[in-house]
Amino acid sequence: MKQMTEHSTQLVAKLWNYCNLLRDDGLSYGDYVEQLTYLLFLKMAHERTQAPWSEESRIPAGYDWPSLLDKDGPELEAHYVVLLSELGKEPALLGLIFRKAQNRIQDPAKLKRLIVDLIDSETWLGVDADLKGDAYEGLLEKNASDTKSGAGQYFTPRALIKAMVDCAQPKPGETIEDPACGTGGFLLAAHDYIGDNYDLDRDEKRFIRDQAFHGIEIVDNTARLCAMNLFLHGIGSSDPAATPPIDVRDGLLTEPSAKVDLVLANPPFGTKSSVTLIGADGKESKEKQSVSRPDFWATTSNKQLNFLQHIRSSLKIGGRGAVVLPDNVLFESGAGAIIRDRLLQDCSVHTMLRLPTGIFYAQGVKANVLFFERRAASSEPSTKELWVYDFRTNEHFTLKTKAMKRSDLDGFVEAFKPGSSLDEREESERFKRWTYEELAARDGFNLDIWADVKDESLTDADSLPAPEVIAEEIVEHLAAALEQFEAVAAELRGNGAEADESPASDEEAAAELLTAADPDA
Repeated sequence: MKQMTEHSTQLVAKLWNYCNLLRDDGLSYGDYVEQLTYLLFLKMAHERTQAPWSEESRIPAGYDWPSLLDKDGPELEAHYVVLLSELGKEPALLGLIFRKAQNRIQDPAKLKRLIVDLIDSETWLGVDADLKGDAYEGLLEKNASDTKSGAGQYFTPRALIKAMVDCAQPKPGETIEDPACGTGGFLLAAHDYIGDNYDLDRDEKRFIRDQAFHGIEIVDNTARLCAMNLFLHGIGSSDPAATPPIDVRDGLLTEPSAKVDLVLANPPFGTKSSVTLIGADGKESKEKQSVSRPDFWATTSNKQLNFLQHIRSSLKIGGRGAVVLPDNVLFESGAGAIIRDRLLQDCSVHTMLRLPTGIFYAQGVKANVLFFERRAASSEPSTKELWVYDFRTNEHFTLKTKAMKRSDLDGFVEAFKPGSSLDEREESERFKRWTYEELAARDGFNLDIWADVKDESLTDADSLPAPEVIAEEIVEHLAAALEQFEAVAAELRGNGAEADESPASDEEAAAELLTAADPDA
C-alpha cells in the first residue's frame, strides 16, 4: 500500500480545491486537467534547469515558466495564449503536450493564482511519482464521470484494468501496446504490475522507462492527457525533445510497424468507423476514404472487429492479447464470422470474461474480455478450448451506488490461474470449458456462449436487486437496443451497408437485435 506523507496529502487536497474554485467559474474537470497539464509540464521542465539537475532548458526562451511569473492581468492572459500556440508548433513530446492548446481560464486573476499559489510554490520533481500520478489519475476519473464532457468513453474502469493485467502478467523486457490508449490506464497498470512484482536492475528500469510502452490515440486532447499521465508516472524520457510513447493518429490506418509482446486494449465503442478498411477479401464498404489492410482477414466497417484484426497483426508469435469487446463481436454475421473463424485458427483464444452491465461510463454497453495468444501458422486450429467465465448473470453494478471493485473480480482471476496451464483449471457453475469442436459446430463460429449460472431472479423474487439498480439496468438495456436499431437504420439508408453482413431475413434481423439487447431473453 502506498503511504502518503502529511505534505503529500495537503498537496492532493490543494489540487482538488483549485479545481473546485475554477469549476465555480464554469470550468469543467476536463478544462482544469488540460490547463494543469500545460502549467505542470512547464514548471517541471523549468525545475530541471535548477540545482541539483542544472540541465539546459529545452523550452524556447520567452515561452518558458519564468515568462509567466512576471506578468499580471490582461498581459498575462495574452502572453499565455501566445505561449500555448508557439509551443504547439514544437516537435516531439513538447509539441504533443501543447498540440492545439487553448486557454480555458478567462479570469487572469485566477490564472495568476493557479500559476503562483498552486504550481510555483511546489518543487514538483521532488514529489513522488506515485503521488503526482495518482492525483492526476483522480482528476481524469472525475472528468470521466462528468457525463457532459463525454470523456467517459476514453476511461476504462480501473478495477477491470487491474484484473486484466493480473491475468496477462506483463514481464520486464516485454513491449506492451494499447492501440486505443485513451488516458493510458492499461499502460500504467502494466507499468505498476512490473514494478510491484519484479526486482529490476538499472538496464531493465531504463527499458521500462524508454522502450517498453507504446500507445496510439486518435483524439488530440485525450492523447495530451495520456502523455502527461505517463510522464508524471515516470514513463518516457524527461527530455521535452524526446520522442513520446504516444502517437496521435488512427491506429487502424496502417499495418503495425513493429510487433509487440502484449496488447491490452478497450477499443472505442460504436460500430461504425470513419474510414473503410479493405481486407484480404478485397471488399470495401461505401464510405469516403478507403484504406488497404492486406493483413486483415475480412472487410467491415465495425470498429471493434477491425481493432481485433489489428491487434492480432500487432502481436509477435507467442504474443498475448487481452481486449475488451462488445457482445456484437461475438455473434455478428458475415465478416464477423470470417474473423472469428480465423482468430480461432491463428490464435489460442483461451478465455472469455463476460462482463456485467453498469460498469462503464458509456450507457448501454454489454461487453466481454477476450484473452488470446498468437501462434505460428499451422494446419490445425490454434484454439483447443475456450473457457467462459460468466460474471454477468446475477451480478448487479452501478457507477453511483455500487461501483465494481478489484476484489469483485478475485473469483475470476483465481479461476484463470495466471501463469498456469489450461489443464490446471477447474470447471464450475461460473466457469465452463468449450472445446474447439463445439465452437466450430455453432453457426458462424458464434461465440455468444455462457457457463451454467442460473438466473436467480427468475426463481426467487428475494434475489432481485434494489429498485434503483433495476432502473439503471433497464436504462442500460434500452440504450443497447437503441444503438442496435440505429445501426440497422443506417444500414437501410445505405450508409456503409455491407452486403455480406446482411441478415438473411427480417425475422433474423429482429432476432439478432433482441439478442444484442438482452442475450438472456
